[in-house]
Amino acid sequence: MVTPVSVLFLCTGNSCRSIMAEALFSHYGGQRFRSYSAGSFPTGEVHPVSLATLQAKGIGVAGYRSKPWDEFTHQPMDIVITVCDAAAGESCPAFPGEPLKAHWGVSDPAKFQGSEEETQAEFTRICNQLETRVQALVDLPVEEMDREALRQALQEIGRL
Repeated sequence: MVTPVSVLFLCTGNSCRSIMAEALFSHYGGQRFRSYSAGSFPTGEVHPVSLATLQAKGIGVAGYRSKPWDEFTHQPMDIVITVCDAAAGESCPAFPGEPLKAHWGVSDPAKFQGSEEETQAEFTRICNQLETRVQALVDLPVEEMDREALRQALQEIGRL
């Protein structure tokens, strides 16, 4: 049996973007991948519109929680991806296993101001953008790629 590729999504609050990325990756990644998410300054709760957006796509939401990234500093990761500009600029802790790092920045839907309908549309837009990137990563033959090719592919996916 092949060991799954572990992917950690980081954000500041771990309430919207990183949670959505983790859930999408868990959904699409199958047995090939294991996904996690965390924040540098977690809010302590998952934004309810994040969960509603995922559920509307048929993605399970049970068990997701906002957590600090130090929960993962003793767990080897293959890939660490920041999904917000704030987390990309922060100094990340060292993760065992020398993970590849990439930045897939998207705007924070929790900071969006508008009507309930406009807010839902913004969460959906962000979730769709993350979904496109997650599916692109899942479609790669990650197990067969060398580190440099995978690093380049992760950077390209971040521009999608």
